[in-house]
Amino acid sequence: MHTPPHCGKGRAAALQEVLNLLFVGCPTLACLIGVFLVILTAHCSSFSCLAFCRGRIVRVPKGPLIRVVGTEVAIPCSVSDYDGPSEQNFDWEFSRETDFVRIVSTWDSTFTSEEYQKRVGRGDIKLRRSSNDAVELVIRNIQPADQGRYKCSTPSTDATVQGNYDAEVQVKVISDGLSVSGSKARSSTSLRLSEGDSFKLRCSATTTSPEHTHLHVTWQVKSGSSWRDILSLTHEGKFQPGPGYEERYRSGDIRLDTGANDTYRLSVSQASSADGGAYRCLVSEWVRGADGSWQKIQEKSVEIATVSIQRTALDVVISTSNVSVTERDSLDLTCNITTDRSGIFQAEVMWYFSASPDDTLSDAQLLLSMDHDSVVSDSTLISLSHVDRNSYRLLVRDVDVEDSGYYFCEAAIWVPLHNGSWHKVVERTSAPVSVVVTALEPDYDVFLNASKTPKFSDDPTELNCRITNVQDTEANIRFTVSWYYRQRLPGDDVVAEQLLASMDADWALLLGDRGRERIQNGEIILSKKSADTFSLRIQWTSESDRGDYFCVISAWSRHRNNSWVKSKDVTSASVNIFWATQDYTLTVEAVKLKPFFVAGHTFEMTCKVSSKNIKTPRYSVLITAEKPLTDQSSPNGTTRIISLNQDSVVRLEDWTDQTRVDGVVLEKVQENEFRYRMYQTQISDAGLYRCVVTAWSPGGGGMWREAVNGLSNPIQIDFQTSGPVFNVSVHSDSPTIYQGEVADLLCIVTTEGMPLEPDDMSFDVSWFAVRSFALDREPILLASLDRRGIVMQSRRNGSSELSLERISPLEFRLRVHGCEDHDFGNHYCVVTPWVRSATGVWQREPDIRAKPIFLSVKMDVLNAFKYPLLIGIGLATAIGLLSCLIGYCSSRWCCKKEVQETRRERRRLMSMEMD
Repeated sequence: MHTPPHCGKGRAAALQEVLNLLFVGCPTLACLIGVFLVILTAHCSSFSCLAFCRGRIVRVPKGPLIRVVGTEVAIPCSVSDYDGPSEQNFDWEFSRETDFVRIVSTWDSTFTSEEYQKRVGRGDIKLRRSSNDAVELVIRNIQPADQGRYKCSTPSTDATVQGNYDAEVQVKVISDGLSVSGSKARSSTSLRLSEGDSFKLRCSATTTSPEHTHLHVTWQVKSGSSWRDILSLTHEGKFQPGPGYEERYRSGDIRLDTGANDTYRLSVSQASSADGGAYRCLVSEWVRGADGSWQKIQEKSVEIATVSIQRTALDVVISTSNVSVTERDSLDLTCNITTDRSGIFQAEVMWYFSASPDDTLSDAQLLLSMDHDSVVSDSTLISLSHVDRNSYRLLVRDVDVEDSGYYFCEAAIWVPLHNGSWHKVVERTSAPVSVVVTALEPDYDVFLNASKTPKFSDDPTELNCRITNVQDTEANIRFTVSWYYRQRLPGDDVVAEQLLASMDADWALLLGDRGRERIQNGEIILSKKSADTFSLRIQWTSESDRGDYFCVISAWSRHRNNSWVKSKDVTSASVNIFWATQDYTLTVEAVKLKPFFVAGHTFEMTCKVSSKNIKTPRYSVLITAEKPLTDQSSPNGTTRIISLNQDSVVRLEDWTDQTRVDGVVLEKVQENEFRYRMYQTQISDAGLYRCVVTAWSPGGGGMWREAVNGLSNPIQIDFQTSGPVFNVSVHSDSPTIYQGEVADLLCIVTTEGMPLEPDDMSFDVSWFAVRSFALDREPILLASLDRRGIVMQSRRNGSSELSLERISPLEFRLRVHGCEDHDFGNHYCVVTPWVRSATGVWQREPDIRAKPIFLSVKMDVLNAFKYPLLIGIGLATAIGLLSCLIGYCSSRWCCKKEVQETRRERRRLMSMEMD
């Protein structure tokens, strides 16, 4: 084994001369190329060291390999841990004593010696490649002259000579001593058996091999084109059933026994149609190799017999086709079976019932059964008797309607086995027979009348449903009722009925969707007044209850299992519930009590209500205001101010002025008159005011029911003023700034018209921002400053901060500290002026919005790239120094030794000097 030399020593010297020239011309470029060469040298040294540690390995099986004369031999050879191309070449040589003779090669057609050229040409000796790094030497019909040593060699494709390049294996050829035969009478027999019979097959297998060999015996069957394993006795002395025969082997139906004179007997019990086919005995000879593993050296087989299985015919028929019986009578059915089976057998019969003719046995109900020992399962009302050898009678006494359906009979034939047990050989099912049981229906009529009818809304309604003319009823008959409602529409339109409630056989109440809630609340009461009378009472009848009502009386019959089955339904005639009604009318009039007033005074108006056709009404009142479109408090222009419900409970609706929480009052003057007051009116209160009134009438259970709504005429509040006019503008000295700087925005208020003292006016200021160029997004509230000097800021996600201050009576400044890129956009302020009147009352003026100004935030490119650039230069320098250090260490210690040895040449390999 050789030590690897330095990688490309001659080329390194040439590259060094080029590098010296570059140092003179371009020192910077030469330095970079030098770093690259050092890294390349380090990797080359690492790979050379790795190859030195591994080395090429050629493997063949551990010998000697024992093979039988006349058989085919395959000797594998593989190579690993090599350099060069992935597909490797192989040479095979043979030696009987000392000198090796060339047999065959994967890459050189002239490699074969004259002694083996004919056998290689005929294909008796060939190479079979299994992968890029493995082949097999295949020798057909091996002879004693082929016994000897076989050597597998691999031509080198490595940069250095390391490991082993060939391996040898000894092959020993022994004589054929295996003999396999069938029965002595004849080599192959034919057996004809019936389903369920048993049979036995024998074969003999011996060996006279000089080596210590074991036999592997397998019984196989072929019913199609391929052989299937039944049971094997392995060369290790273990029994192994074939696929699909595991359960039969465990139950003892399939056995493999050994006998005298090296015989192997296959025993099959309970033969089925799947056991038909050709049977053979397959024997293989095995020997333990030098590595301890078992190797199959030859295999022989002999066909023993051909077995045909005759199926058992069985016909199952019910003597009657379709049967109709009356309830409480008896049902009599006979099942007849016919079979061609001779000898000893017993029949098993089972009767099934199903509601559908398409149901399978798993879905059907087993009624009664008689096994092959004539044992009948127990039943009270059903009996099964054996009339004769082929007839079995089913008798069902006291039939019921539930017995209507389909009946069928299943029969099976059982035969005895040698061990005294029984085996089922065939099973058949008859066609179903339809059985119809006619019920004994009771005869009765149903009459429905209204004992109480409503004349007005919320009056009670009571309906009675009676059973009359009852005939042919027994003690096991029970009656229940179902109540239905049908809405009556004009014309011929038909509306489906709606279930109010019904009863089941146990008189449990089942509620429908229409009457569920009212029945649970006690508004509808269902009762049974007597054995033949059922009652429906509506405590408070409403307009929605008008329509047709009818009842359905159901008769239920008790069956044998004490269950109840509905036998008949009778529907009554419908009863119409209706009363004449007139439409509700409601009139509302609003009156302004003080025709003239100014801002700061009290506004007062009354709402008078009158109604018709409403029983003992009560009223709820809502005061609304329609503000001008310039008012942003209500997008649709209508504001709900205050309300008073029918129980005289007052509630503030959308009144949001916290300074005037008690500034609005709504009170009830009379049953039909209401008064609304608004104290200290503001200019912003201008608009149209109305009364929205709802009339309520008493409903069932003390509840109030909405009857009708009404709207009053509008009352207008309008202020005529000649006060000052306010204007607002936004200004900034630097609308374009860099990130991190401070942005100053001024909101400037100017006045026109009547001059005011600074103490007589105050302002609410709010700053907004729209994060877009075209004002197409929702504005974002930044900060606000009310007239009391309280500053409110909205929550922010960035690191910039806001400050809002008043720098003069009419100027307000917004500062954005540490601006970021998301602080850009259109900025504007909204100002709400407050003016103090001569009476000392503060009046709120309409909101004024300034024209927006666009704030642009730029990025400082130098500061943004300064730190990433320094970090990149530092990392690049550190990586370069680390690469130089790795290259120096690798060239210093990993490739230290130099071997001045001439490389061993291989056939058809290019020398390194020609590269």
